[in-house]
Amino acid sequence: MKNIKNILLVPALGGLALASCNDLDTEILGDTITTDQKEEVIASNPAMIEASVTAITSLFSVFNQLGGETHDDYGYPSVMLQMETRGQDVVSDNIGYNWYGYTLQLDDHDYSWRFTRLFWNNMYARTYACNEVLSVIDPATEDDELKFYLAQAYAVRAFNYFNLAQMYQHTYTAAKDSLCVPLILDTNAADAASNGCPRATVEETYTQIMSDLNNAVTLLESSSKQRADKRYVNAAVAYGLRARVNLVMNNWAAAAEDAEKAISLSGATPYSIAEVSVPTFTSMTEPSWMWGIKIAETDDVVETWIINWPSHMGSLNYGYASVGAWRRVNKALYKSIPATDVRKGWFLNEECTSANLNDDQKAYVEDYAMPPYTHVKFAPYKNELGTSTNACDIPLMRVEEMYLIVAEAKGMQNPGEGAKALQDFVKAYRDPSYTCNASSATAVQNAVWMQRRIELWGEGHSYFDLMRLQKPIDRRGGGYAADLVYNVPAGDPVRIFMIPQNEIQNNPQIGENQNNPNAGMPTPVPDVE
Repeated sequence: MKNIKNILLVPALGGLALASCNDLDTEILGDTITTDQKEEVIASNPAMIEASVTAITSLFSVFNQLGGETHDDYGYPSVMLQMETRGQDVVSDNIGYNWYGYTLQLDDHDYSWRFTRLFWNNMYARTYACNEVLSVIDPATEDDELKFYLAQAYAVRAFNYFNLAQMYQHTYTAAKDSLCVPLILDTNAADAASNGCPRATVEETYTQIMSDLNNAVTLLESSSKQRADKRYVNAAVAYGLRARVNLVMNNWAAAAEDAEKAISLSGATPYSIAEVSVPTFTSMTEPSWMWGIKIAETDDVVETWIINWPSHMGSLNYGYASVGAWRRVNKALYKSIPATDVRKGWFLNEECTSANLNDDQKAYVEDYAMPPYTHVKFAPYKNELGTSTNACDIPLMRVEEMYLIVAEAKGMQNPGEGAKALQDFVKAYRDPSYTCNASSATAVQNAVWMQRRIELWGEGHSYFDLMRLQKPIDRRGGGYAADLVYNVPAGDPVRIFMIPQNEIQNNPQIGENQNNPNAGMPTPVPDVE
């Protein structure tokens, strides 16, 4: 299967992902060794696989994956922004400096476009790297280091397929029997490369995701090895990932239990009201973060100056946003945030001011003529206004999300308990005046969704929430240009991506008739105030 092999061995990634394994192939034993011989070498010196595991984390922020140096090709953070732009809460204008204009129009899902290929390659490249690690370590190993390395591969592979499942098919509860994506694993990768691999169903994909996460949890709980930093998955993160998946599957009790376990094991504490009363969210060392993408000043995505997440997303640093591609909050969402909620200051008001900014930051906002509702949530690197060193870390999981999962999952079983959990969290950490009056399961779920829209704004969650909750993409009243005002219902084919053309052409197990439909662009609807 040439295409899967090509996808997973993208030239820009192959050397990075396979460096240590290639070294292992030629070390001592010659150019060709068996898998059993690899396992013997690794078992005697587990550190030999460490570079391959580190490479998995590096693939989250790879630059120029598809070649051609398009300025939206900078790894998983680009996927995060792409998915946020597809929804209704991260508003922007379709101008020349906005590299996400096609996504803003929901015109990014055709199988010939680079956008769907970028997502596909991004997920499968990391999956291939995970499979490489899994293929050379005995799954029954008793070595603590090797257990830790296996767990990283299982957890990240699950993360990849979880994202793919939500991009290339409708949500689990509505599309369990529908075709999802090919499941390329360490156990079938060679056969898939030769003979192709069919699309698994959504249910089969989620079964694999849960299997991988269960393995990761077991391995991490039985290993004494500690992660070097938050690039790596620990037991708390593995529980957090499983809580996310259980939430999508409507396994409410399991979701609540996993999220509570993630909170207790993480040692993480939510940002205090004081801590988020200024722009922040830039470093994985912050106590709220459970998992993140570590960015160094010398990384390729930073040395490009503008081909990175802060360039496109940040308001207080140099980049595409600062020349007009501002990211703004949905106007109706902003107006729903109480004045007593510290998060209101994460965005500029109608007069283009925010109580969360100091005098220098206010002057910067004025100098750049930022429009109303522009976000000032994310600080620039080292809090240096206008910096072109865009080396901020990227959040993948914060403990606040776990509190919100607990509230929703408990509320779906016992509305009073869920409402109390939500109220306790918001009052303690964001708005001392908050009261949750929801009295039904659906009302609690909607109250949590509102808090998720505010708390996790811009962090790559909002579109997946629309999918799992089967909410419309309703941009009415959000502050969009007239030709971008949509109200796209759940289940509409425009909500999911097509399998990339290259995959269809080169994978004999997937025919044209097995692809998702080409939905075209939605029709704009009248706006409302």
